[in-house]
Amino acid sequence: MSKSKSTPMTPAAASRIQSTQSKASGGQTPKGSFAARAQSAAAKNGK
Repeated sequence: MSKSKSTPMTPAAASRIQSTQSKASGGQTPKGSFAARAQSAAAKNGK
């Protein structure tokens, strides 16, 4: 595994991820999905 700097999840990036997944799954964002985890990480980073 390479050592690289991680970029914090931003609310805008989480929104794009959630929007794309929602379109692909008929408007649903399943609990525990990558989109849900991204949204959670963005909320934590925004504090």
